[in-house]
Order: sequence, then C-alpha cells, then structure tokens
Amino acid sequence: MFIFNEDQNSHYYLHRQLDLGSFSYKIFLCIAIASIKMKNRKKNNTFAAMDIDKNYMNMCLQLAKQGIKDVSPNPMVGCVIVHKGEIIGQGYHQKYGEAHAEVNAINSVKAKSLLSNSTLYVNLEPCSHFGKTPPCSNLIIEHKIPKVVIGCIDTYSEVSGNGIKKLKDARVEVIIGVLERKSQELNKRFFNYHAKKRPYVILKWAKTQDGFIDVDRTDIEYLEKLKQETDLKNEEKPYNWITSNESKKLVHHWRTEVQAIMVGTNTAFNDDPQLTVRGINEANNPLRVILDLNLRLPDTLRVFNGSVPTIVLNYSKNEKRHNLEFIQINKEKDLVSEILNQLFELKVQSVLIEGGTKLLETFIESNLWDEARVFTGIKEFSKGLKAPILKQSPNTSLMFGEDHLDFFFND
Repeated sequence: MFIFNEDQNSHYYLHRQLDLGSFSYKIFLCIAIASIKMKNRKKNNTFAAMDIDKNYMNMCLQLAKQGIKDVSPNPMVGCVIVHKGEIIGQGYHQKYGEAHAEVNAINSVKAKSLLSNSTLYVNLEPCSHFGKTPPCSNLIIEHKIPKVVIGCIDTYSEVSGNGIKKLKDARVEVIIGVLERKSQELNKRFFNYHAKKRPYVILKWAKTQDGFIDVDRTDIEYLEKLKQETDLKNEEKPYNWITSNESKKLVHHWRTEVQAIMVGTNTAFNDDPQLTVRGINEANNPLRVILDLNLRLPDTLRVFNGSVPTIVLNYSKNEKRHNLEFIQINKEKDLVSEILNQLFELKVQSVLIEGGTKLLETFIESNLWDEARVFTGIKEFSKGLKAPILKQSPNTSLMFGEDHLDFFFND
C-alpha cells in the first residue's frame, strides 16, 4: 500500500514507504511529483487571483474616500472595471443625489463593447432600488458585465443582499468579501446609522499635562497671570488654548468629515466658538448643534450668527429662523437618547462632540459613543476644570506635532 503526504518536503518520506529500486516506486514517484506540481500551480494561481482582486479592491477604497465630504448620507463607494488585466474604467460616488460609482465607472469606459468581457470591482454591494438614481445592478446587467467582485454587503434595508440576488439571477458571477473588513470600516458611520438608528458619535477633547480641560475661570488673578504668560499677538491661540496649531488644523480637517458638531451650554458661552471649518478650501461646514436646555445663551454668540445651519436642543420651544432652529426635547426622557434620536430624525450620520466636560461625561456614562480622540498638550494649568477620563487603554497613540494624540474605540 502506497502512503503519500504532499506536506512532506522531500523524497525521504517516500523512500521510507517503498522499495527504492522497485518499478512501482518509480511510477508512483513520477505521479506524486506531478500531482504536487499541479496542486501547487493551482494554489499559486488562486493566491495570485486573490492578490489581484485585493489590489483592485484597494483602488476602489481609495477612490471611494474622495467622496467623504460630499456623499453623506450615502456611503462612500469606488468602482474599477478591468478587461484582460487592464483598467478600462473607474469612478466614485462624488456627491449625494448624483451618479453612483458604478455609473461613473461604466460611463468612463470608451469602448463599451469590452464590458461584456470585463470584471467590475466595487467596495459595496450595488444598489437594487430606485432612489435619487436608478439601480446600479440594473446597469451592470444591461451592459452584460459577466463578473462582479464586491467588498461587502450593503446592510441598508433597501439593498441588503437584493443587489447581489439580482445580479446572480441574471447569471452574473459574483464574488463577495474581498477586503471585507476594510470595506466595512470605510463606511462604518453609514452602517452604524442604519443598524443602531443613531449617528456615529465621536468625542473629542484636549487636556493639559496635569489633566485639565479648561482653566479656573473663577480666579481672576490666576487668569491674568495666564494671559501675561501667553503671546497675545497670536489671536488664534488664546491663553487657555492647550494644543498646537498643527493639532488645530487636524481638528478642522475632522470637521469636514462629519455631518454635525456639538457643544454644551458652558462651552458655547465661555469660548464663543464659531464651530465652522477654516483653513481648508472648498470645505462644507457641518451642522452646528448646541445643547442649551434652559435657553440661557445670549443671541450675540457667534453660533447664532446665521452663517451656518444651527439647531438648539432645549426643553422649552420649537421655533425656526433663518439658518437657526430650536428643537424641543423631552425632559422626562434620557438626555443622550433624546439627543441622538433628534439627530437621527435629522438624518445626521456622524457627530463630533467637542465639549464641554459635562456633555462629554454624560455620553461616556451612557456608553452611547463610538470613538474618542484625546489630545494631550505640553501646557500645565495647575488648577481648573478636570478633563474626562476613559476607563480603558487607547487603541492607538501617536505624536502629532508637539501633542500626544490617543484614539479610543468603544467596540
């Protein structure tokens, strides 16, 4: 009886099982070696094909990211079309309400006759429903594209496997799950919104070396001392500013990637922030959300200047003015849940909460947050308002300029 194990990496294993001089051994050896080569060739071809699929899917993901500022509440999608190893078309979803990635990619193909012998790569399942645009799955079928490689399934109820079913019913070969985790990560805010019925919540704050988020505003003598120690010629960096200018630019970049920015009453009053995007060309300003439960804030604050759509969550009234809306929330219900429900109704998929301490801690205590980004500057205040504390280690840490930046994920 011949015993053969293709995992053994030498003839020695075969020699132990058969007489070296036998004719049977020589025949078996030839067959075995040929079998190994054939299987290895198939394995190598499979791995090579997987690597090729991953490379094209990576291109889809990079294309998709270009839409981060303009496609919400839609997901970010990129598409690449390949014919015999050459890219003949590519595109991404550029703006909400406009053509999807698959449409732009197909339209970019000059010789449409090549599509019937091509592979379409896309990081998210093609849509199957009529929304602001026709279904992409219909367009793929119409052009007789025989193979579609998908990063991940679209869990949105209007799609959720229906696009894949439609393609398969039309006898399109469909491969699912290439760079699936990366594809899901790219659109985590979109998936979170539809799965949890709330926006993706990002907490952000900066603290000093000695753990303070703000100065002691009740000690006038202390404040005067801080002001003297600060270079007041730099109007963009007041005495209570904790982080570097590099970190400030990063925060403005973050603002372009979310649909809303939120602060509490004390932060709005004490800092009089603009809550807009500055220093970045052609950037959209997110919705400003102010929590002013008892309507204590004066209308002279910059958040009420009407330059950017702003909502004020409060316990007293519903009222609309130019670019300003007061929305009453239920005092008897959980505050964080009420906030998130209102944002969900407004179709806000992501919100960046920038303070203050009380609002941040309320979200932390409720455990209704997804991500926290915490700067630690080089300053010390010696006294003041203590920064929030997360009872977990950061998932990622890095130095950004002179500041330390920690990322926390609430998985």
